Amino acid sequence: MNHVIEVKNLSFSYDNENMAVDGVSFSIEKGSYTTIVGHNGSGKSTIAKLLMGLLEKKSGDIVIAGLELTQENLQKIRSQIGIVFQNPDNQFIGSTVRDDIAFGLENHCVEQDKMDNIINEFASKVKMTDYLNSEPTKLSGGQKQRVAIAGVLAMKPSILIFDEATSMLDPQGKDEIKKLIRELHQDETITIISITHDIEEVSKSDDVIVMDQGHIVMSGKPQEILVREKELVSIKLDIPFSLKMQKALKKQGVNIKETVTMEGLVEELCQYNLKK
Repeated sequence: MNHVIEVKNLSFSYDNENMAVDGVSFSIEKGSYTTIVGHNGSGKSTIAKLLMGLLEKKSGDIVIAGLELTQENLQKIRSQIGIVFQNPDNQFIGSTVRDDIAFGLENHCVEQDKMDNIINEFASKVKMTDYLNSEPTKLSGGQKQRVAIAGVLAMKPSILIFDEATSMLDPQGKDEIKKLIRELHQDETITIISITHDIEEVSKSDDVIVMDQGHIVMSGKPQEILVREKELVSIKLDIPFSLKMQKALKKQGVNIKETVTMEGLVEELCQYNLKK
């Protein structure tokens, strides 16, 4: 497999006593969409910061795109990774959407005519072209997060990390950003890592890593992991609505195949009705 990220025996502590991340190992395939899920304090956001070099590991190895994460390689690695945090207000720099998307490009001395084309390209990708002259602070939560994503995408990273990017949004904003993440996933040159506690988002990913108390307790395909209800509940997580519905239907005598997505549930119900 073509692994763009390899993590081996990674450990980190905020207080030199309790391990926030304890001996964690995993790999992520290039172009994949991986979710890292766990309750608050499980270590998932700490992993995102370690991958970015925002925190210094206590021990272990991080290799990104063939480069070991060291102080010497830090800038090279950061040029390949973009991160979107949970609060978009913390990422705004410019007085307009256009200025905000341009900020990173200006720091990299991109020529003005090329910059304008890049800004328009990524504003269009996140459907914010009509708001380029708007003040970011006056946008809705979902729109703000779209602008933050456009600013990161403009730097053309090969790896994109979403750190609880939907947790502060209303239901509509959450749906908008999750849909955008799925659209970005169609671009096979971008590897997506989403740090989340949203089980419905997990069901749409390629791979899932489940964290608890600084350890990886489960990993694999969503359809393999999300059916393990007792184990998930024991670490304060849930199962997708589609599985809950399937269990309720089974009690009513409707036996259909287990599925972790709503699309899968609809398909199974259609097939069930055709057989009747």
